[in-house]
Amino acid sequence: QVQIVESGGGLVQPGGSLRLSCAASGFTLGDYAIGWFRQAPGKEREAVSCIGFGDDTTIVYSDSVKGRFTISRDDAENLVFLQMNSLKPEDTAVYYCFVPEGGDCEPDDTYRGQGTQVTVSS
Repeated sequence: QVQIVESGGGLVQPGGSLRLSCAASGFTLGDYAIGWFRQAPGKEREAVSCIGFGDDTTIVYSDSVKGRFTISRDDAENLVFLQMNSLKPEDTAVYYCFVPEGGDCEPDDTYRGQGTQVTVSS
């Protein structure tokens, strides 16, 4: 049974940092690309970042987070991380860890977790 569980969200002040974690089970994470997308109230879902797998660990970031967020993966532990620095109020959203099924880094509900809330506010 595929299971994806995010953790690490919370309330942080503008300029602060958070590290999100994603624990995958029921499948071999190393055989798949993996990523994060976010959903803010009243806004469209946005793919934040994705990382490839195997011999092609290409990383992509949305323009809105480039230079501030860093995605990484630990296939031995079936874990994925999103280090978020210099957080802004507009980063406030529910963050989902997901498997990009279509080959592109686009939000996909086929395999994703339940999300973790990130709130950036003073």
